[in-house]
Amino acid sequence: MDVRRWLLILLCIVASSVRADEMQVVPGPIRLVSETWNDYTNADGSGLGWDLMREIFEPAGIKVKIRSVPYTRSVGLVRRGEADAWVGSYRDETEGVLYARRHYDSDHIYALGLASSQAPTLATLGNYRLAWVRGYKYEEYLPNIHRFNQIERRSGILPMLQQGRADFYIDALTEVKHVVGQASDPSVFKLTHVAELPLFLGFADNERGRALLALFDQRMEVLVKSGELKPIFERWHQPYPF
Repeated sequence: MDVRRWLLILLCIVASSVRADEMQVVPGPIRLVSETWNDYTNADGSGLGWDLMREIFEPAGIKVKIRSVPYTRSVGLVRRGEADAWVGSYRDETEGVLYARRHYDSDHIYALGLASSQAPTLATLGNYRLAWVRGYKYEEYLPNIHRFNQIERRSGILPMLQQGRADFYIDALTEVKHVVGQASDPSVFKLTHVAELPLFLGFADNERGRALLALFDQRMEVLVKSGELKPIFERWHQPYPF
């Protein structure tokens, strides 16, 4: 056997060893960031989303460390590698990050409007003036959207609808319910379901992010087959998405 063939065999062995070592590397605590969503990612660590993250990672030896920041800031922290992943992303929402094969939940998307208005459908949403929180990019996930405003905070939504500055406010069900809960007379408003959007973690595009992403996919494969996540959804009175 000539020297070149020996070198080729040696290189293959080394490459295989490196891949095996990389697969064995499990990084320390996962640093997760998220906007504070009521009963989902509460700042005190409670909520459906945080419970799911702990069930996914901690039995595999990965402690979950959380940080609550506005949504666009959470994305920026992950893109800069200052956090490992953010919670509540839509698939391929942002460039420069990594997405796993599996989603961990689904966003139940609702339109909030006046009770006196005609209920919209997914097909008719484009006929209305819409509003949502800046950074959510619903125009990329809902069809035929033409007129929309992005607002900085949810506190002004109800007056905006009552004063006719928008026809409907678009958001996930838990957030819409929280907004309506601030109304002096909730019967003035109406919620209409319009879509289901799968939710993903957006991982940092680095070695830690790739290792955590691989672990996430492995864990989700096991947990969905076993149904172990179902009690968490039941505890928070949310539909089971698998």
